[in-house]
Amino acid sequence: MATSLKSLSAHSSKNVQDISNKTFGIIVSEWNEDVTEALYSGAYQTLLENGAKKGNIIRKNVPGSFELTLAAQWLAQEESIDAVICLGCVIQGETKHFDFICDAVAHGITNVGLKYNKPVIFGVLTPNTQQQAMDRAGGKHGNKGDEAAITAVKMLGF
Repeated sequence: MATSLKSLSAHSSKNVQDISNKTFGIIVSEWNEDVTEALYSGAYQTLLENGAKKGNIIRKNVPGSFELTLAAQWLAQEESIDAVICLGCVIQGETKHFDFICDAVAHGITNVGLKYNKPVIFGVLTPNTQQQAMDRAGGKHGNKGDEAAITAVKMLGF
């Protein structure tokens, strides 16, 4: 978790295994594209830095964060996919839409991981402002995409 004292990109090397033969699905929401593209870049680079092969990283786009759950299910059901990383950004607005979307996505992603018994990672930002999102997508608090990718790697080493 990012705080004023900790970057999302800082992580321990404990439980990091050889992932050269692992396949990762990364699903990227097109909504808040400036943020989600930065998240994807962080996740992709972190996987490569930890030994993933470019050909074993599969990217799929969805229109918004709400659609991450169904796309995660479609990827998770593929036996060749070892872990799924869901990247999105829902910025607080003036209505309850934020609450409904965030709750549904969090529960949906959790349920997909449990259903398919494989890591399905919640890499969805839920900031109050665009600036907070940018601060967590490669800004002063690091990159939640990095965190999501290393979480997938570590869960595969569990």
